[in-house]
Amino acid sequence: MIKDAQGLRLTGATSETAAQYDRGVRAFNLACGDAVGLLDAAREAAPGFVMAHLAKAWLFLLARDPVFDGRIDALIGTASALTMNERERAHLAALEQASSGALDAAVLILDRHLMRYPLDIMAQAVALFLDLYQGRVRWMRDRTARAMPLWPKDLPGYGTMLAYHGFGLEETGDYARAEDEARTSAELEPASQFAHHTVAHVMEMTGRPEDGLGWMAAREALWSTPEHLNQAHIWWHRALFHIELGQYDAALALYDGPIRDTQRPIALSLTNAPALLWRLEMLGCDVADRWQDVADKWQGHADGRTLVFHDMHAAMAELGSGRDALVEARIAAMRRTAAGDGAAAPIYRQVGVPLIEGLAAFHRGRHEMAVALLQPVRFDLWRIGGSHAQRDVVDCTLAEAALRGGMRDVALALAHERLDARPRSAVNRQFLCRAQQLPA
Repeated sequence: MIKDAQGLRLTGATSETAAQYDRGVRAFNLACGDAVGLLDAAREAAPGFVMAHLAKAWLFLLARDPVFDGRIDALIGTASALTMNERERAHLAALEQASSGALDAAVLILDRHLMRYPLDIMAQAVALFLDLYQGRVRWMRDRTARAMPLWPKDLPGYGTMLAYHGFGLEETGDYARAEDEARTSAELEPASQFAHHTVAHVMEMTGRPEDGLGWMAAREALWSTPEHLNQAHIWWHRALFHIELGQYDAALALYDGPIRDTQRPIALSLTNAPALLWRLEMLGCDVADRWQDVADKWQGHADGRTLVFHDMHAAMAELGSGRDALVEARIAAMRRTAAGDGAAAPIYRQVGVPLIEGLAAFHRGRHEMAVALLQPVRFDLWRIGGSHAQRDVVDCTLAEAALRGGMRDVALALAHERLDARPRSAVNRQFLCRAQQLPA
């Protein structure tokens, strides 16, 4: 029986296609290399290779982009007609749930599956990302934690699992352990985007922008090559460090250069541009007509029913470019989702719709309304997914809305809250200075 690099059986594989599959999964885990191309080669050479079909379906599904819906359905259909083992049936069942929008049900299947098959690195990665999309960071940490004692250090994928656990530690606030594990992972897997990314998150969350820029510069040759698929996001993190230092021109230069040059036409990659431009414009930078190109690229990649996190970034681009009709159409689509009985309805109803309405109110100068909409939302903002660093744009917008609306008590409270977490931040110090100057 043919097995993968972690010793799990692969139905329908040959020795050659199993090797292609392993390289594809590794490329996915490192975010480095042509994972889809490698899986396609395995699928074409061995049409009965179940995990090759399922793994490719997972890659498309994890993009959370409606442009892939048809291809996901086709891959699930192909795999469903094949003979498969217990492990593969668990993947198929989870895929069917996730493709219908029931991410929580998909994770539940994978969570139980991973108690039996902790060395299934594809399932580990998928469960982690699905939890990230739902803001369930504790399970990102704990699911990998329970696998690590069972994972031999010389087994392929150990460095990746260490990076995944480190990211879970970072998102749950255990920054020292997170940095140690991510640095170790980066030594084991120098090309790993995830290990590098986790250290960057730690430095962002602990207010160490100079260290962050140094870390990125020292390893730039390892993460900035063309085969690295998440370059745009790493450049985005670098821009955040410049913003924290008050170096807005440097951040904008990164947008004009490597962020635009390396973004890919899928929602996950497209989030970086509006997230950066929104921050810079809010802080007083003239971003000129850059919004138009960003809004153009977002068309068709967020539909008001797949993921609030992506709708938020698409809405930013539409607001920034002055496309009010698209904003209103997006809110209408989100309201339809919220009124339905799908798995995504509660998050759209309770968080998504008021979030986008709050951002729209802010952009249109209705600052008190923005505060009224965004302040309640922030307590449940984790539910839209993404990282603390990515969601911070909403808290920044709330603070800025309070400042522009002359709401001294709110602005002062938020400024002190932000400074407690990152006392060296130039942005946070500016928030406090402006809040103190508002009339009592």
